[in-house]
Amino acid sequence: MSSDPSVPLWAPDAEHVARSQLTAFARQAEQVAGRPLGSYADLHRWSIEDRGAFWSLVWDFGDVVGDKGGRLLDNADRMPGAIFFPEARLNFAENLLRQRGAGEAMVFRGEDKIERRLSWDELHALVSRLQRLFVSLGVREGGRVAAMMPNMPEAIAGLLAASAIGAVWSSCSPDFGVEGVLDRLGQIEPKVLLVPDGYWYGGKRIEVAGKVASIAARLPSLERVLVIDYLGDAEAVAATVPGAQALSVALAPFAPGAVSFTRLPFSHPLAILFSSGTTGVPKCIVHGAGGTLLQHLKEHRLHGDARPGDRLFYFTTCGWMMWNWLVSGLAFGATLLLFDGSPFHPDGSTLFDYAEAERMTQFGTSAKFIDSVRKAGLQPARSHDLSSLRSIFSTGSPLSPEGFSFVYEGIKRDVHLASISGGTDIVSCFVLGVPTLPVYEGEIQAPGLGMAVDVWDDEGRPVRGEKGELVCTRAFPSMPVGFWSDPGGAKYRAAYFERFDNVWCHGDFAEWTQHDGLIIHGRSDATLNPGGVRIGTAEIYSQVEKLPEVLEALCIGQDHDGDVRVVLFARLAKDVVLDNALEARIRSVIRSGASPRHVPAKIVAVSDTPRTKSGKIVEIAVREVVHGRPVKNKEALANPEALELFRDLPQLREAG
Repeated sequence: MSSDPSVPLWAPDAEHVARSQLTAFARQAEQVAGRPLGSYADLHRWSIEDRGAFWSLVWDFGDVVGDKGGRLLDNADRMPGAIFFPEARLNFAENLLRQRGAGEAMVFRGEDKIERRLSWDELHALVSRLQRLFVSLGVREGGRVAAMMPNMPEAIAGLLAASAIGAVWSSCSPDFGVEGVLDRLGQIEPKVLLVPDGYWYGGKRIEVAGKVASIAARLPSLERVLVIDYLGDAEAVAATVPGAQALSVALAPFAPGAVSFTRLPFSHPLAILFSSGTTGVPKCIVHGAGGTLLQHLKEHRLHGDARPGDRLFYFTTCGWMMWNWLVSGLAFGATLLLFDGSPFHPDGSTLFDYAEAERMTQFGTSAKFIDSVRKAGLQPARSHDLSSLRSIFSTGSPLSPEGFSFVYEGIKRDVHLASISGGTDIVSCFVLGVPTLPVYEGEIQAPGLGMAVDVWDDEGRPVRGEKGELVCTRAFPSMPVGFWSDPGGAKYRAAYFERFDNVWCHGDFAEWTQHDGLIIHGRSDATLNPGGVRIGTAEIYSQVEKLPEVLEALCIGQDHDGDVRVVLFARLAKDVVLDNALEARIRSVIRSGASPRHVPAKIVAVSDTPRTKSGKIVEIAVREVVHGRPVKNKEALANPEALELFRDLPQLREAG
C-alpha cells in the first residue's frame, strides 16, 4: 500500500456514496437550504450558518420521539448562553427503547467467562422493573443514580430506568479505588448505587466487597446499594454491606410492565460525566438529554453510516464517554455488543474473535489498541472473517500514520476508518469520519456537521498550514448544561471560554491539512516549548513508535538551564536494551520524520507508563513528578505506582 500522503488509503466508490445516509440527509438539507449542497464542505458550511435549521433536520431525520416546539435556537451568538429547542419536550430513554420484539438488543461477553443475550422485550422488562424499584427508593426527577459497574447490560438498563424518570445518571468503572470513586460520586450525592459482586480481568477473579463497603459507608446520601450478579456472589456480597441488596432480591416484588416516560425540557440533565482528575478533583460535567441524543444520532447515522440492525461495538468502560456514545446506538435500532475485561486475554485476538462470531458491523477501540495489535505482529485480515465489518472507529489519543496504514494492511482493506476526537466535555466529537470522503494517512477526515471548528494561533487568528489551538466558534447542543455545584457558572466558563471570549477553546493542539482534514498533535497543555517553539507530543510518538523496539513513548518538557528540554521516556519491547545504538536510531527517526527541534535531549527507558482508566497516558502528571511537584488525585490513574518510575532520575539531573 502506498505511503504517499497525497494518495488516499481508502475511498468510497460511487455506490457507497449514493446509498449512504449522509447523502440522503444532504438531499433533504438542500430542500431546507434552498440551494445545492454538492460537497461535504458545502453541507458543513450550511450546518453552521443555519444551526437552527440544521439541528431541526437532524431531529426529523433521526425520528426523534417528542415535541420539538416552534423555536429552534435562542441566543444563537452566545457561548455559553445559546438555547437549542427551548420549547421542546422529550425523554432520552423513550428514544432508546422504541424497538420491541425478540430481536437482540445487546450481547454481553465478560472475557471468556460469561456470555449473555438480551432481546428488546427483555431489555424493556428489566428497565420497567428497575424504574419501579428506583421510584420505591425515592428517586425522583433530578435525583441521582450512580454506578460503579463493568460494561454489562444492567448498567445500560440502569441508565435507561433513571432517565425514564428524569433522574440523572453517573457511572465509573469498578477498577477505580475507593478515593477515586468518592472523589466523583461524593460530589453528586446519589440515592442509589449499582455495583457488581466482582469482575473478571486478565482471567483473574477480582473481588470488590471490601471496596463497596468502604464507599457505601462514606456516601451518606445512599438509600440503597444494589449488587449485580456477575461472579455468582451477589447475595453474599450484599450481606457484607449495610443497606445493600442483591439486585435479583430487590427486583422480586416488581413484575415487568410498561416503562413510564416523563417528557422533559431539551436540556434537562441526563448524565454527569467526570474529567480525568489528574490535575485535581474531577470536574462534574452535566450533559443534557436532548443535546446528547441529537449529537449521537448525527454521529452514528451520518458520520458512521450506522443503520437499524447493525451490530455496534466499542471497547470501553462505564467511566469513559465512549460508553455513553455506544449506548445511544439503541436509538436507531442497533444491537450493542458489550465486552468487559482485558482485550488481550487470553491473547490479542480476543476482540477480533468477538467481531467474527457476532458479525460486527462497527468496531470501536483506542489508538493504543490498534498500535498494540500492530506491534504484536497480529494480522486479523488473514486470521479472521471480518467481512461484515464496515467501519472502524479510533479515539483516546491520536492514531499514528502507521496505525492508519496497519488498519488497511493488517485488519481490513475495504473499511471506513474513522479517527475521531472530542471529549468528555461535549460527550461527542468535534472532528470525525465522513463515509463519503477518502481517508488519508494520519488525518481525521473533517469537522463534524454543526460544529464550527477552527484552528487559531495565540492571538486568536485562524491559521492554515501551522499548528494552533482547536476551537469551536459557535454554540452546539451537546455543550454541557454546566458543572455540578457551580452556581453562576464560573468554573464552566473558566474551563473553556477564558482563553478566547465567546469561543470554546478545547485544549487540543491541532492543524488543518491540505485535504481539509485535521491532525491532532496532543493536548495543548502538554505541548513542548523548547526554544519557545511549540511542539505536539503526538508528532514525536508517531515517529518513535514506528520502531519495533519501542512499545510506547511518553514525552515531557523539562525545565532546564533557563529553557525547556525535550525528554523522551520509552517503554521497550521484551529483552530490548536502550543502548547508544538504539538511542541514535530513535533520534534519527525523529529528526528525519519530524524535525531537528523534535529530537529529545534525553531518552530514558522505563518499564511502565502511567495512564488514566480509559488508557490515556498522563504526560502532565509525569511532568509534575519529574519537577518534584505533587500529583493531584492519583486515584484517577489505572496504575499510579508507575509514577514512581519517573521520580529523582539521575539521567535528568545531568546537563545536555
